[in-house]
Amino acid sequence: MPRRPPLLTLPILEGRHELAITGLRREEECFTLHYRITPALPDSEGETLVLPVLEAEDDLGNEYDDRGGAYGTRPDGTCTDGSLTGRPHLHPDAGTLHIRITWLRGGEEASCGMTLDVRSS
Repeated sequence: MPRRPPLLTLPILEGRHELAITGLRREEECFTLHYRITPALPDSEGETLVLPVLEAEDDLGNEYDDRGGAYGTRPDGTCTDGSLTGRPHLHPDAGTLHIRITWLRGGEEASCGMTLDVRSS
């Protein structure tokens, strides 16, 4: 079965990696963004971990808070797959979601912003 194309892609971390948003899942009390980062982020074996923090606001002015997530390197080492969860659930009338992800690493921050169409998700 062919893989669906990502919802959006953009360079992150000073252009050293590419972030692909691969899915958005709506749940009763929250929503979850699924992503892939290529090449893989450092793991805990020797290098400083990179931790993502989510901030979001929809086109209706509703704000969403980070509720954590998870990520890990694929067994072949080519990329990192992960997810970030925001609360509360997405408003049913929202058309777009303005997302800011801040990457924390060793006391430094790097942020990226994007807008995601959420009407069809």
